[in-house]
Amino acid sequence: MIPLPTFSPILIVLTISVAANAALGWAWLGQRDETATAKADLRAMEGQRDGARQAASACSDSVDDLRELADKRARDAAPARAVAASAAQGRNQRADVILSTPAPVPGDACASAQARVDDWLKGRAKP
Repeated sequence: MIPLPTFSPILIVLTISVAANAALGWAWLGQRDETATAKADLRAMEGQRDGARQAASACSDSVDDLRELADKRARDAAPARAVAASAAQGRNQRADVILSTPAPVPGDACASAQARVDDWLKGRAKP
């Protein structure tokens, strides 16, 4: 029979300790790599966030500029709108008169429309 080698208890404990330290070292390296990757990802996201903030700020500034321009144009156009409203008032009164008068040719819508257009054209010819 072949004699079995005998191992001293210190050698066994030392072997287990080396194996455990190797496993812990391997785990630590893996965790270190994951942490480094996470930090790089975080920096990238912070850059994207900062870019989004800058874009949002620029957009907000542009909207403010457009609002100021719209307010200026509204102020500039107010006199023209007042003149147009005044002119429209007279034309609306004339349209009310035309629509409220009875048909010039009762029973014949076409002839009535033609008569109204003729009257309207005569009114346009006056200075």
